[in-house]
Amino acid sequence: MVTPLRNQAADEQGTGEPVTLRCSVTWDGAAARVSDARHVLRAFLACVRYRTPVPPPLVLDAELVVSELVTNAIRHAPGPCGLTLQLSDEELAITVRDTSSDRPTVHRRDPQRVGGHGLHLVHAVSDHVAVTSHAVGKQITARLRLTSQDDTGGTDRARRIETAGPASSPRP
Repeated sequence: MVTPLRNQAADEQGTGEPVTLRCSVTWDGAAARVSDARHVLRAFLACVRYRTPVPPPLVLDAELVVSELVTNAIRHAPGPCGLTLQLSDEELAITVRDTSSDRPTVHRRDPQRVGGHGLHLVHAVSDHVAVTSHAVGKQITARLRLTSQDDTGGTDRARRIETAGPASSPRP
């Protein structure tokens, strides 16, 4: 059953307990377009304005993550792909599913190479990136924290990227 975001929002406001809002879309491999994925993200974020707004810089980071992950799914995986967005009071989670069982490769940095930099960008703007294998395909989830938890009021994203452990995908 699909619950429209407006109904999810009404349910959340009535309970006193925050609920994670979700939006999911799946495309046939031939029908997937990155511009559609960005449109889904923007529409999702527009429907949740009653909450604490997602900061504009984070919206731009989310658009970059959606663009890069969906582009990789279209280029490197045959068949359908899907996008799931989840918004809680703490974070925005972006998950892209595809049919390829190959884990994504983070190439060595090479400013002379054209392309192959997308996963570096995803890691740079995300607080956590994880790859989960499935019987058919995989999913990549990037989590973007809505607020910083460091004492200085700035972001501590760069430090977390460098110190991430083996549970997340390879780091640049």
